[in-house]
Amino acid sequence: MIKYISSAILILTAFVGISQTGITPQQLIELNRVSPMGISKDGSKVVYAVSKVNVATNSRSKKFYTIGFDGGHPIEIKEPSEYLTDDNISPDGRYKITVQDIKLKKVFGTDFYPELKESNMMIYDQLNYRHWDQWEDGAYSHLIVEPTSGREKSVDIMLDEPYDCPTKPFGGPEDYIWCPESNEVYYVAKKKYGTQYAVSTNTDIYVYSLETGETTNFTEGNLGYDTQPAFSSTGRLAWLQMKRDGYESDKNDIIIKIDSIPVNLTAAWDGTVNGFHWSNDGKTIYFTAPTNGTVQLFSIPLPKSADKLELPKQITSGQFDVRGIVGHNENSMVVMRGDMNHASELYNVNLKTGEMRQLTQANTDFYNNIELSKVEKRMVKTTDGKDMLCWVIYPPDFDPKKKYPTLLYCQGGPQGALSQFYSYRWNFQLMASHGYIIIAPNRREMPGYGVEWNEQISKDYGGQNMDDYLSAIDDLSKESYVDKNRLGCIGASYGGYSAFYLASRHNNRFKTFVAHDGIFNWKSMYGTTEELFFVNWDLGGPYWQQNNEDVENASGPFNPVEHVHKWNTPILIIQGGKDFRVPIGQGLEAFQAAQLKGLQSKLLFFPEENHWVLDYQNSLIWHSEFYKWLGTTLPPVDR
Repeated sequence: MIKYISSAILILTAFVGISQTGITPQQLIELNRVSPMGISKDGSKVVYAVSKVNVATNSRSKKFYTIGFDGGHPIEIKEPSEYLTDDNISPDGRYKITVQDIKLKKVFGTDFYPELKESNMMIYDQLNYRHWDQWEDGAYSHLIVEPTSGREKSVDIMLDEPYDCPTKPFGGPEDYIWCPESNEVYYVAKKKYGTQYAVSTNTDIYVYSLETGETTNFTEGNLGYDTQPAFSSTGRLAWLQMKRDGYESDKNDIIIKIDSIPVNLTAAWDGTVNGFHWSNDGKTIYFTAPTNGTVQLFSIPLPKSADKLELPKQITSGQFDVRGIVGHNENSMVVMRGDMNHASELYNVNLKTGEMRQLTQANTDFYNNIELSKVEKRMVKTTDGKDMLCWVIYPPDFDPKKKYPTLLYCQGGPQGALSQFYSYRWNFQLMASHGYIIIAPNRREMPGYGVEWNEQISKDYGGQNMDDYLSAIDDLSKESYVDKNRLGCIGASYGGYSAFYLASRHNNRFKTFVAHDGIFNWKSMYGTTEELFFVNWDLGGPYWQQNNEDVENASGPFNPVEHVHKWNTPILIIQGGKDFRVPIGQGLEAFQAAQLKGLQSKLLFFPEENHWVLDYQNSLIWHSEFYKWLGTTLPPVDR
């Protein structure tokens, strides 16, 4: 069976006709993937893992390594836990936190009718009956405090509350932490249930006292997200905070308490924080944030008083993303870094100069043996007179004397940063290796250009940002090497919505569209998506509200289903069966409409995938079908 699969993969790879100068789909999927695990107990080494995918067996293996903080040769290790501090154990060593699923609600037919053991159904009486890609099963993730000595009883610090910590669907160890004195646990939870859970983003930080057994709400006055509590070495607590309930992409700020009063360290800074890390001496906070089409490392000093705040200082700069902070010593910091031509690797940053030095070389040999794409910034003037940064990616063997088919990439989110990311699906390096130029505009709603730019899109989905897209492709089309008769438009999530929407208003610019898990019909989307705060904030509320201009725009002028009569272009539609964020009906409705209109169209349906494609063989088929479609509807230049 493995031999058969391997042969099929080779056929698929050969079929799409990749240039030998660039990367192939299988090579992309099978790249080494570096993931940091932390700094060793003695502070001298970085502990990390390298994962390797085998498409033929549809599996992934993992090895563990240490490397010197300042570089050197990596050393393979067997047990990373021997080198790392276990943050689940209290500082005094007496207790340990574990996460357990606790069944608290009846959901299944067998819960209500235990005698009917072969039944297969669920019963719900409130919303939040499913989330991301999982149906609610009545079990909740709870924090259990266990004594390390075994002489005391374990305690479920969340009692019988129907709430989750870590928060779902993406919460992890960053959602809970011991206080330095070991007598309290700080944890993040959204203590709302049912319909209220589905319409709110109000997570809070709670404090559980081991001495009294009581829980208090540490961030009760804030109505938006409160996340990532972290103590400094001196016992100061910092966390991330968004102010407005229901707005998942609000400005994310760093908060500390000064004289028992919450103080926003980044309030006067016109940006939004991704994540932060305390300095070892507790006097500085380092953080990452998007800026001008990249993600960089910043620092901000801890003030002595609330009236002496300073603005953040940018430490790194360049055409790359700092994708996470691992840890630091007195003069340098280890981070993850990558760009559109390189998957993430570990780097050492000089905290005084910003100079960076690569530590791991997991894929260096591979990249040294292929030709990389040129990636450059291009500033485009928008219809309202703004300057918009766009990334343009060229084929690795680009010849300006030739004419190339060109793709307009529409970013998802809609507030996801279009930075120097490296995707294992929407990979610009791979697209360019197939002979396409790509333009990726940082349209309205992208973080990194100030709060006003970032917030413009809400309630205006089909407005200025759509003009931004067209401004980008029109500007690049002025170049002699762009074939204006071979333009395509591609995207996923909000980018998929963009493809559906632009298919009715592109004025014959494009010869093909690709929409992955895109919103096609706002009314059915509102009726089946799970996080209702998203559609409430961005669209203005439920579609049945009368005399609501925002809702009427979303259901009419900005609703792709209302403009299908204008569709006249081939379209590839991709849909995940377990995507509960943009549910299955969106892709099926769009495909049915395209077919009934007689348009050249194809549906890729992945029954077991969610909003992404995570299975490795499914991913290879995704790439093969994607480039087969482009090769048919937007053939590349003769190379």
